Amino acid sequence: MAIDVSAPARPSAGAPAPANLGGRPLGEILVLTEGLDPARLAEALAAQAGEMAGQRIGEVLVRQKACTEEQTLRALARQLELPFQATIDPESCSQELAKKVPINFAKQARVLPLDEAGGTVRVAVADPLDTAALDSLAMLLGTRPEPLVAPPQAILDAINGLYDRAADEHEKIMEGLETEDLESVAHELEEPTDLLEADDEAPIIRLVNSLLFRAVKERASDVHINPEERDLSVRYRIDGVLREIIRPPKRIQAALASRIKIMGGLNIAEKRLPQDGRIRIKIAGKDVDIRLSTVPTAHGERIVMRLLDKSNVLLSLEDIGFEPWQLKVMDGLITRSHGIILVTGPTGSGKTTTLYAALSKINSPDLNILTIEDPVEIPLKGVGQVQINPKIELTFANGLRSFLRQDPDVIMVGEIRDLETAEIAIQASLTGHLVFSTVHTNDAAGAITRLVDMGVQPFLVASSLVGVLAQRLVRVLCPACKQAYRPTAEELSQASITPQILAEAGNPATLYRSVGCAACQHTGYQGRTGIYEMMMVDDDVRQLILKNVDSNTIKSRAVKSGMRTLLDHGAYKVALGLTTAAEVLSVTAEDIH
Repeated sequence: MAIDVSAPARPSAGAPAPANLGGRPLGEILVLTEGLDPARLAEALAAQAGEMAGQRIGEVLVRQKACTEEQTLRALARQLELPFQATIDPESCSQELAKKVPINFAKQARVLPLDEAGGTVRVAVADPLDTAALDSLAMLLGTRPEPLVAPPQAILDAINGLYDRAADEHEKIMEGLETEDLESVAHELEEPTDLLEADDEAPIIRLVNSLLFRAVKERASDVHINPEERDLSVRYRIDGVLREIIRPPKRIQAALASRIKIMGGLNIAEKRLPQDGRIRIKIAGKDVDIRLSTVPTAHGERIVMRLLDKSNVLLSLEDIGFEPWQLKVMDGLITRSHGIILVTGPTGSGKTTTLYAALSKINSPDLNILTIEDPVEIPLKGVGQVQINPKIELTFANGLRSFLRQDPDVIMVGEIRDLETAEIAIQASLTGHLVFSTVHTNDAAGAITRLVDMGVQPFLVASSLVGVLAQRLVRVLCPACKQAYRPTAEELSQASITPQILAEAGNPATLYRSVGCAACQHTGYQGRTGIYEMMMVDDDVRQLILKNVDSNTIKSRAVKSGMRTLLDHGAYKVALGLTTAAEVLSVTAEDIH
């Protein structure tokens, strides 16, 4: 609300103050009710137009000692037609209401809920014009508060008094704990409550617990809560595909967001900035870590939760889709004493899982393995794992530089994003370390040109790189409902399924299509597997790198030397009856030239 600060007409001597002062200029109200000298008001208005520009007239008058803070607030209350209260008795304040408002927020915003009567919550505020604080308070209390104006010091004193009362109650609780089994209490504090055993009655808590339980049950990797104009959309990402689950009403949006943000330790009053947090829950005995992200959108906060089941066993290279001939090559790469091995592919293509599988295969007490990741997703026993933290300048490059002083044998760098990280990784490989890392390119040959584009000298790439693995994830057909059929020659040709591939798979030209049943939630697919393109950096490829040729030329030479492309491996998986041609083509379309 804007306040008119123009100079008022001076009232005649002895004239009574008007009964209704609502909406009148603050200076005029102070002259009429608090005895402010009109000359002092004129000075304040001049200062406000000059050296104190941007400040409210009340602040200027208090700074110039023309009136007190209490007089200004009393006049402001009259202007806004709000009640004024000079002192607040903490004993009269509602402890239940105070519990809904974090003490740090109350002190910072100078607000304090007083009492509730007839469904109306009275709130003391030092600045009734701070609409953002009042909006946040309304969300915390679940209702629009009725403000009354009070001096800031009176509000702070009352907050402190109320906090002392709460501390007394905590003392009583602590006394009661003396008779409890403290070891079991500590265990309960350390371990999250299993959602299946939670007996919370609040509907919003039960809704969030139900969404998370169903997400884990249906193997969802992400939960998306997207506010729209009239309702909310809740979707799960299962096997890489988003699927809508429910559309809750718009009225629960604020409560749902607040509950999830509380679980993730986020600031529920901050709705204008993106926030990140972590939630640790237990569902049916499984420990589940959740990475929480919120971003403000036009219709409210959008929430995405990434689920990581910590009880999942670490997958082996065989489990994630490597064929016997690929395993033989991979074993030769990961047991080398030095060099760089790159895994490449788009976001969500399983690169990190492949690196973990490789590290777990070579992990032994006689090797010093260090990783720097963003973030650390799966704990590996005996491996030193570091999470980057750009706020304190712990970047991939800085962490990698420190690793070289830790006498490592094997180093894993979560991602090579810049020239500095690339150069340190190459230097590490040239000085006798085996380095694993990832880059974002479409195919194996593209990883080489990506490093050169970053600014790495071609001769350094040629001398350090030993192998590049490109990969994608394809959905696996549901074994309960997949349907066999005989494809046409055209279909086989489109999917690059040659007679040689059919012979290798032992397949008499029978493929399978997805149908859908209750076991796979009627999607036709259940789970995912990897398809791989493994390029060894041999002498021929090194010569091409030194000549700084394009990635297509490198890829053509590698194929002539026996490399199977992503499409070739995908075609083999189709011939085995594991997936469909459409699924393979959808993830390899950008690689078909």
